[in-house]
Amino acid sequence: MPKKIVVDRNRCTGLGMCEAAAPDVFEIQPDGSMTVLCEHPSDDQMDAVHEAIDGCPTEALSLVDD
Repeated sequence: MPKKIVVDRNRCTGLGMCEAAAPDVFEIQPDGSMTVLCEHPSDDQMDAVHEAIDGCPTEALSLVDD
């Protein structure tokens, strides 16, 4: 089953740890907001996505079954 990235916008502070771990999936905008570039990551991106989720200091990221 495909996975979907979910962002808790109330927790995300735009620190950029996710972008550092998975730059093809996450991008921090100039205003500090975070954009998910790929809501449904490919199998090739999953290791980086898991690293981004695990490394998020505010625990704003999760993966759910889509």
